[in-house]
Amino acid sequence: MPADTNAAGDIFGGWLMAQMDLAAGNAAARRARGRCATIAVNAMVFHQPVNVGDELSLYATIRAVGRTSMTIDVEAWRRRRHEDEMIKVTDATFTFVALDPNGRPRPVPAAGAGP
Repeated sequence: MPADTNAAGDIFGGWLMAQMDLAAGNAAARRARGRCATIAVNAMVFHQPVNVGDELSLYATIRAVGRTSMTIDVEAWRRRRHEDEMIKVTDATFTFVALDPNGRPRPVPAAGAGP
């Protein structure tokens, strides 16, 4: 939306980063089967601007799972309103930690483990 842009009409990088954090957080919570928190964002690179009216698609891939943490790669791709071509606009690596009900780190369940 226009309120999320700079004077040149490009979407603020912070808004885009927030959307990427939400995508990574969804992947982390699904894998950990519960609450997670962002503990780091690494290597964020902006390749192309995103303009008002662009369609934005986010893709999150879990790269690694440790005892209590997960490393998640996120890519953002844009499609201009009346075009078919998808262009990668940014990517970043997020690190999340699984949390227990008291907000303390907890083990990430084994892949395929039940609830």
